[in-house]
Amino acid sequence: MPAAPVLDSHALLAFLRGEAGDDQVAALLEQAGERDAPLHMTEVNYAEVKYLVVRKDGAERWEEIARELPTLPIEFHPATRALADLAADFKARHKLSLADAFAATLAKEKKVELVTGDPEFKALEREIKVQWLA
Repeated sequence: MPAAPVLDSHALLAFLRGEAGDDQVAALLEQAGERDAPLHMTEVNYAEVKYLVVRKDGAERWEEIARELPTLPIEFHPATRALADLAADFKARHKLSLADAFAATLAKEKKVELVTGDPEFKALEREIKVQWLA
């Protein structure tokens, strides 16, 4: 059985908003629940999801999501110093957001795929495995 992948902010937002690729993320979440092997996401990416939802969809929508998130099979990882150092290296070498650098770092550290639809990750395909949302 393959190891559970890392979700970036783009992937979780697609799922929460019913956007392109939401079915792929839903299937991954279902498999994670069945296998009792949660997907992974950094707390930095969690923060990005929250601010984007609040900004674009409103605080009330965020409150709904905040109640739903603990029921999803996602393990949220803190931004440790080691993770931050590696994310800073990715950010220094590639044109991507800091949150994306944290997601890429977690995927590399865990040696698993990163699930995303964000084209910023194309530059990292030689360094991490990417599962693209369609």
